[in-house]
Amino acid sequence: MLSRFRRELFVALAYILLLLVLFWTSSSFFHGNQFLSTLIAAAPVLVAAIGMTLVILARHIDISIGSQLSVCGIAAGLLAKSGLPMPLVAAIVVLLGGLLGSLNGALIAGLGLPSIVVTLATMVILREGLRWGREGEFVRDLPPDFQWFGFKQVVGQWVIVGLAIAVFAAFTWGLKNLAAGRAVYATGSSTEAAFLAGLQPRRVTFSVFVVAGVLAGLAALLQSVRFAAVDPTAGTGKELAVIAAVVVGGVAISGGRGTLIGPLFGVLLLGTIGPALVFLGAEAHWEKAIQGLIILLAVAGDAFPRKGFGSLFRKAGVHHG
Repeated sequence: MLSRFRRELFVALAYILLLLVLFWTSSSFFHGNQFLSTLIAAAPVLVAAIGMTLVILARHIDISIGSQLSVCGIAAGLLAKSGLPMPLVAAIVVLLGGLLGSLNGALIAGLGLPSIVVTLATMVILREGLRWGREGEFVRDLPPDFQWFGFKQVVGQWVIVGLAIAVFAAFTWGLKNLAAGRAVYATGSSTEAAFLAGLQPRRVTFSVFVVAGVLAGLAALLQSVRFAAVDPTAGTGKELAVIAAVVVGGVAISGGRGTLIGPLFGVLLLGTIGPALVFLGAEAHWEKAIQGLIILLAVAGDAFPRKGFGSLFRKAGVHHG
């Protein structure tokens, strides 16, 4: 049982170890709002990572998610500024995310195009379209009920964290207990076997991209309401953070294997590294390097137990006696 969740345990222990190091060397990290701020910043990434987990479990990838976050965030700001009530703004933004996801899903599932090619194209189209439309201009002068959903800051912060936890709990339960969740695993493990078992892999593929888009819309909303103005580049680079958290969390890039527990700790671990470096007195620019090392170790951790060093040497053409 423990070997089945080896990666999840490893990432959880690494996160706990990081917190212990911070506690012993710089306990001020846990004073004031710093730790809570880290959780709040991680909440939108977690919601987006849930959608990415579904996509990767189905043996696909979506690198347009950062651009989706930017577009949906700007849409949330513009809709709120136009005078629409926040519940309606939220509904429209989530629907917009679903529409963007359905575009990816239709091209991938309907036309059979490679997901990495399709989502690379949509990433560039959305990013450059937003750059042309906004020219880097923030959405400002937002109504009072936009930031923190109109609550006081402390309440609004916990609302964001609570929504992320609720989405995480719902999808964790659904992946384990619903037929739709089992269909995602089956499709990612083998599309041929899934088809022979009576499933429709193309429909499953389309659905996971739609759900990922819906969650990207929700993540954009949770990200945007944290600030008094909406940045059109807020989603830039977020695709790497989201994919990294999912891969580090043990979801196999070959599909069909993984849980949501791993990405949860992956989001927390990778999201805490940056603030931790500041409190430990290290240079902040080391954050990306450390994240890259963690990702490399995570991927290598999948390869070594299955193939061993001997297989790697043989593939490299190295013989040893």
